[in-house]
Amino acid sequence: MKPEPLTPDPLPDLTPRPPLPSGEGEFRSSPLSGTERGSGGEDSHSGNPHTPGSRRGRMLAESAVVEEMPVWLEVNGEPAVTWMCTPDQLEELATGWLHGEGYIESLDDLVKLRPCAPDLGFWAEVKPERVAAVKSENRRRVLASGCGAVSTFLADPHAVAHAPTRGEPPVPERLRVLFKELFGRGERYNETGGIHAAALTDDARLLFHAEDIGRHNAVDKVVGAAVIAREPIAGRGLLVTGRISAELAYKAARAGLAYVATPSVPSTLAVTIARRTGIVLVGRAVSGTPHVHRPDA
Repeated sequence: MKPEPLTPDPLPDLTPRPPLPSGEGEFRSSPLSGTERGSGGEDSHSGNPHTPGSRRGRMLAESAVVEEMPVWLEVNGEPAVTWMCTPDQLEELATGWLHGEGYIESLDDLVKLRPCAPDLGFWAEVKPERVAAVKSENRRRVLASGCGAVSTFLADPHAVAHAPTRGEPPVPERLRVLFKELFGRGERYNETGGIHAAALTDDARLLFHAEDIGRHNAVDKVVGAAVIAREPIAGRGLLVTGRISAELAYKAARAGLAYVATPSVPSTLAVTIARRTGIVLVGRAVSGTPHVHRPDA
């Protein structure tokens, strides 16, 4: 039995923001979890008492847990993925994953995205030629280097086409300021210390921010938020709190990002992919001596 259409509610702090092509009106704010969707450039938690990077003693025993739930996605009637994720910004998660895997390049490629509220899942309909293009890549299923047993499809890094350098990261002092803001916005991070975060940036400010138990999920959420808002992604920077793995490097390459920065480090395979696709990787980004990995000449 098909689920009943959801009653549309206004979306917070994302004006202008077009509706998803669901055919049934706009989604509610996180209709599957009952929690409020994250916003873009402005912090939606205006009453947050934290100073950036401070936990202020709120890491209490009863709150020091992180939500984790399975959420599935079907693409054109076929099971595609089940995430173990933090259950908010789920429309963004689904949209960002579709973008990162090559099923869509823009919101126009997403014909429909319908939530199954009782079962925490989505039905996506994309253009058939996009599905055919993804399947033609003959990607291998691998166990990703993420939190939990996450399987993904990965192309041969040595078959990735070379691309010119997309842009440069800001100076180390500016990167530290951006990361300070990233950690300051992290409500769940400040409460538990057990969650990842990601943000898109234009080097002047954070454009979209998300938290999730998985690094890959947080990245998909911020990319999905930009796709839904029809905001440009190419040439932007991506900040992540965990290591930069091969999967994240692929997502960054498909999104056209100029650089990815982390307080942690990239993997060797991520460096190979980034060098071929014109992306700069910055490890130890909040230290006094960041490790900058630039593409091959």
